[in-house]
Amino acid sequence: MSSVQPVISSASEGDPQYAVMDDRKRKMMLSNRQSARRSRLKKKQYIDGLVNEVNHLQEQKREREQTAETVLQNYNRVESENHILRAQIAELNRKLKDYDSWLDIRNDTGDLFVNSPQISDPLLNISIATPPLIAADNGFC
Repeated sequence: MSSVQPVISSASEGDPQYAVMDDRKRKMMLSNRQSARRSRLKKKQYIDGLVNEVNHLQEQKREREQTAETVLQNYNRVESENHILRAQIAELNRKLKDYDSWLDIRNDTGDLFVNSPQISDPLLNISIATPPLIAADNGFC
């Protein structure tokens, strides 16, 4: 069996007018292909630029999140230290008030307490090397 192939004939085969149109059509198609290629390349470059910008912004975001986390940790540490210091201040103020009261009593009574060895003042026996107070984190200061 022989295969029969239809013969496709162009109207431009013999006519110079159609040959010029075919030439223009080929040039136009080539120009369109080149334009499409340039457009695809430009689009790819634009997308690559956006991807780079996204990566850069994500890196900045990570850095800022790390900085914020560090600042928050430092804030919490300082807040805890301040809480302890406030409790120590309150305790020292209470002791100072007790000392002032003791001095007022001593000044009012004269040498009564100084000449009485049997009365011992617990405030005079307080060691300077007492450990610092550690405040409970119960929200009272």
